[in-house]
Amino acid sequence: MQIPIEFFTDMETWHIKSLDDGEWVDIPCKEIKQVFELLFESAGRPAKMEVFTQQQMRSLHCEWVAYFSPATVKVVKAAGASPCAQPSSEWS
Repeated sequence: MQIPIEFFTDMETWHIKSLDDGEWVDIPCKEIKQVFELLFESAGRPAKMEVFTQQQMRSLHCEWVAYFSPATVKVVKAAGASPCAQPSSEWS
């Protein structure tokens, strides 16, 4: 059996998705949470399957983003997140 290379790449890659500014952030957060909870439970609640949200300050406004750990491949696809570097362990 041949396993696609994307399988290995996705299992090592963090992802990010902009959620919007603070006023409307609840809508995409609820949608991501619903997908995550369903997939998290069906996968047996793996410890490395995590989604984090963080407020990032910009020059004139703030933006909320969601970071997806490498174990959240199916959630990433459903959310339409983009690859990124591993986030800092210092959460604001």
